[in-house]
Amino acid sequence: MLFSALSSLLSCWPMLGRMTRLLLVKAALLGAATVLLSSCSTISANIPADSAGTLSRVEDGTLVVGVSEHPPWTEVSDQGEYSGSEVDLIRGFAEHVNAEIEWQQGPESVLAERIKNSEVDVVIGGLTDSSPWSSHMALTRPYAEIDGEKMVMGTPLGENAFLVELERYLAEELGETQ
Repeated sequence: MLFSALSSLLSCWPMLGRMTRLLLVKAALLGAATVLLSSCSTISANIPADSAGTLSRVEDGTLVVGVSEHPPWTEVSDQGEYSGSEVDLIRGFAEHVNAEIEWQQGPESVLAERIKNSEVDVVIGGLTDSSPWSSHMALTRPYAEIDGEKMVMGTPLGENAFLVELERYLAEELGETQ
């Protein structure tokens, strides 16, 4: 049907006046632009996105936190209680996304493998932006600088919506603007 109408229009094209042809071209361009813009807004609604859906799984669910003990950022008592400035930040983030926390303690090397294998959602423990584990995890933007070291947290590679949400929370909590 569309092809038939287009074919009829093209056969009459030489007989149409210059203004009519100009209006038809403008209408066609406007229609194409409308389709293009509507598809762009649909695409941008899903950016940033998580390849494995970490943010949507964690929201109203469980946030699995890998903790490498590194006072004063993270400490673990003999009774298994977690404390420290990063522990407090992660507790606040979990509340922000309405998640329960499951803690997993270990050395950075083990936690780097766990986050690479999607076994933990975030790694804390005094990580800096020069962490040797950046090939295993995405590092947040620095949320603090202490003695020239830029402090970061680790999130799964490709989980951009989760990373952005954590960074937004850290910025709001620490009084920064994004």
